[in-house]
Order: sequence, then C-alpha cells, then structure tokens
Amino acid sequence: METRLSELRRLASRAENRRTETRIARVAMVQGEIAEHRLAAVYDPMINLILTGAKTMTVGGRTMRYDPATYFVMSVDLPAVGRVHPADDGAPYLAVSLTLEPRIIAALLADAPNAPGGPVDGAAFCVAPITEDLLDAWVRLLRLMDRPDEIAVLAPAYEREILFRVLQGPLGWMLRAIATPGTALARVGATIQWIRHNFTRPLRVETLAAMAALSVSAFHRQFKAVTTLSPLQYQKQVRLLHARSLLMAGEGNVTSVAMDVGYESQTQFSREYARQFGLPPSHDITRLRESL
Repeated sequence: METRLSELRRLASRAENRRTETRIARVAMVQGEIAEHRLAAVYDPMINLILTGAKTMTVGGRTMRYDPATYFVMSVDLPAVGRVHPADDGAPYLAVSLTLEPRIIAALLADAPNAPGGPVDGAAFCVAPITEDLLDAWVRLLRLMDRPDEIAVLAPAYEREILFRVLQGPLGWMLRAIATPGTALARVGATIQWIRHNFTRPLRVETLAAMAALSVSAFHRQFKAVTTLSPLQYQKQVRLLHARSLLMAGEGNVTSVAMDVGYESQTQFSREYARQFGLPPSHDITRLRESL
C-alpha cells in the first residue's frame, strides 16, 4: 500500500494551494495551505482521499478529522468549515477528490452486484480507511494526467471502479442513497438543491416537506439527520458563506451584500455573520485580506 500511496503523492504533488482541476472530468487535487475563506464553503458531493497531512470538517455541530490513507464521502451539498494540517514531518497537506455524479452511480448500480449491508440513511458525510483495491484504482486514474490521449477511453472505466470499490466498503450505502429514489437522503437532497439555488428567497418548511413527500415533523427530523442542521440553519449558512465570498471579491458593501443574499436587515446580517465567523463583516474581511 505504501508504494501506491507514494506514487499517488508524486502524481498529486503538482497541485497548487487551491482546488486544482485536472484534465480528467470531476477529478481535482489540492496541496499546502489553503486560504481560510476558501475552506468555508458549500461543498459539492464528493469522494476525497487524504494523501498527506490531515483535514477537519465541521458541519453544524459535528466535526470530523481525516488522516492520511483515509477517504471521506460527502453525499449532499453541505455548508462546511474546513481546516487543513501539514504532516508531523512538515510535509504539506495533499488530497485528491472525485465529484460525485448521481447518473453515473445509478448506471453502476444497475450493473454491480449488491453491496454489503449498512445503514439505509444517516449523516451525509463520513470517513473510512482506504483499501488496496481502491487505492490502486486512484493511481491508475491519476496516471492519465501524463497520458492525456487515453483519458477519454480509460477515465470513465477507472471512475466506475473507484465508485464500485466505495460501494463495496463501509460507506457504500451513501452512494446507493444518492442514486436511489425514496431514501431519506435522496429526498432531503432534492430539497437541499432547491435551497442552494434559491437561498435568497423566503423559506417555508411546509413547502420543502411537500417537495420531499414527508410530513413537516418527519422532514425536519430527516433533514437534520442528514445535514446536522435544520432547514433554516442550512439556508442561513449558505447565505453567510455566499456573502463572505462577495465581500472578499469586493462586489459591494456590507449593506448591499446583505440585501443580495436575502437579508432585509443589515443589522441582523451583521449579527449573524459575527456569530458565524467570529467578527463583524468589515473586520472579518480586513483580517482575511491581511492574512493573504
């Protein structure tokens, strides 16, 4: 396993200290320190493999740590705060990721044998140790960065193999839930997509519950089980993360940005922003820019 890990580290070491796209669809990598505001974001569903160092992810009140030779699966769009840590010997943080595409998983489920049992529903992010077979598939996928003429033919096969290996492991239920209509995760996932694309609009839990074909109490319970957040807390975090990005990019002042992300009161926006990020908006943005 160590030989494959070493090769994978070598292949991924060309990454920059930000999300670095490869020429392989849905595959990205990152290395080193990452700006704090870039690690506080709404994350797409993904499989993320930690190669060197460690990463902590906090969603709502739940924090998990990911160490080398582990992978984590995030099965819905989640507003999270991340933090990366170098290795004990000082080597920079290094990781690769595969963004999940439900249609590919659904096609694989039609062909693959039944995966081992596991929970039907649960939290939308979790961690597991890497296996030899899964690691081997990752190595072959990233080797294609040096063989671009082979990507179109081989990358889809290696991506399916990675998904298959995850399906066979302890987090396989998360992939099945993404592509299987009727699971709590799939139902909640549809409402999450609505919130993420309509976060500036007023949110009615009754409307979302009807969208998920659940009672209000059942929807609220399942939404929190999947995300660790209530629907209103989820919307608030998406609003605040988007506002922070706008402020960092200089696209408006505090008042205009507050209105842009759906707040009617600049005072309420500043209060909730400070509660989320530790400082009022203008002070937080000044600190972030100075740290860069």
